[in-house]
Parts: sequence; C-alpha cells; structure tokens
Amino acid sequence: MSWDPSIYLSFDAERTRPAVDLTSRIPTASPRVVIDLGCGPGNSTAILARRWPSTRLIGVDNSAEMLAAAAKSSVRAEWQEADLRDWSASEPASVIFSNAAFQWLDGHAAIFPRLIRSLEPNGVLAIQMPRNFDAPSHVLLREIANDPRWSSKVARFNRTDPVASPAAYYAMLCGDAASLDIWQTEYQHVLDGEDAVFKWVSGTALVPYVAALDGGDRKEFLNVYRERLARAYPRQSNGKTLFPFKRIFIVATR
Repeated sequence: MSWDPSIYLSFDAERTRPAVDLTSRIPTASPRVVIDLGCGPGNSTAILARRWPSTRLIGVDNSAEMLAAAAKSSVRAEWQEADLRDWSASEPASVIFSNAAFQWLDGHAAIFPRLIRSLEPNGVLAIQMPRNFDAPSHVLLREIANDPRWSSKVARFNRTDPVASPAAYYAMLCGDAASLDIWQTEYQHVLDGEDAVFKWVSGTALVPYVAALDGGDRKEFLNVYRERLARAYPRQSNGKTLFPFKRIFIVATR
C-alpha cells in the first residue's frame, strides 16, 4: 500500500486545522524534543515548528512516499521511517504528538500508556484521531467492500470502531497521567468541486481498498462508491459540499 502526498494535501487546510487546535492546547513552553508520530508529508510538523522554532523536531512515519515529501518541504526536522505499532523513543521526549495516525492501528490500550511512559517528567502526549467511522463515507465503503464482487479482496480492510470513546481513553490513560484533557469536535468542512468527499477519502480511508484491487474490479468498485457518496453528500445550491467530520483529542501530561 502506497500513499500519494499530493492527494492527501489537496485538502491541506482542513487536514491541518485539527493539528493547529491540538497544538494550541499543549501546555509546554520550551520543550527539549518534540516527536510527531505519523507525520505524513510534514504538514503537522510545520505547525509544531512554528510553535517551537528552536526545539529539536523529529517526524516519524511508515510511508517512504510521505517522508520523501516531508524532506522536500521547508520544515526543519529530522525524518525517520518506522512502524508506529512498535516505535519507541531513543530518549525521553518532551512532547509526543500525533495528528490523525493512530486510527489505523489497533491496541491503543497498550500503545498509549507506553507512549506516556516514554515522556520526560511533565512531558505531554497529544493525540488527535478521526472518530467518524459511523459517517456515510465509511459506512458506505464497508457495505461496498462486503459486496460478493469484491469482498474476498477488500472486506478485510473494514474497521467498524477503531477509535474508542472519550471515557475509554480516560480509563486507558488515567493511571499514567498526572492530568488528562479529552474532548471531541465535529468539524463542518465546506468542500469545493465535484465528487469532493470522494476526493477526500481517496487520500485516506480508500487507499488500502484501491491498492488491493486492479483493472475492471477497481474501476467498478470506485464508480459504485463515488455514486453512493454523491447521494449521501449532495452539493449545495452554491456548489459546495458539506462534510461533517468528528475527531477526538487527547492531551495527557505525565
């Protein structure tokens, strides 16, 4: 499975806004080292660089394509390729940050406490994840993937509830955190152009499904999904498309 940074960044403002909101809630004035887990093409790392211009920044991602795009950016950071499932810090960090990465992984109850324990005293774990898996964009994708025409190739990518509730994350983290700030927001994205929601998910949720299909199967799968999305998210009279999007935020101080 490969990632296309240009597709992902076609909605750069909307994807970066949660990183701005999360960064603004980190109560750290002068961190020694800040690590961005799942840094992608470096758009969230750029937010961290503006917040802390003299701090050592490390961006970590498992996608060589994303890291290549990050390396070409003007962001002042070290870039590392690693799998977030088993990543560990080489030294205690001041801030471990993640914008829209851990929804791809299971096992948060084991991973997140381990990340807190990787922090220096008073260090901060700051995580944002989409929590819109009950939205039409994802429900329709799972339904189509379960169609017998494609299920043998793509149904395994269906994930109905990969991100837990705020209360569940509190229970996971309260034993290791001195303080916890957890909240949930629903953004009302106003998207331009035709098939706007389809273009959005083409850079994220749709990626593994497309990678597993080829030829006519891929074309038919995408056409069915595109048509159903257009009905679920109709364009407004002014040509815009409204795309409600829920996200959960966690700021845990050690």
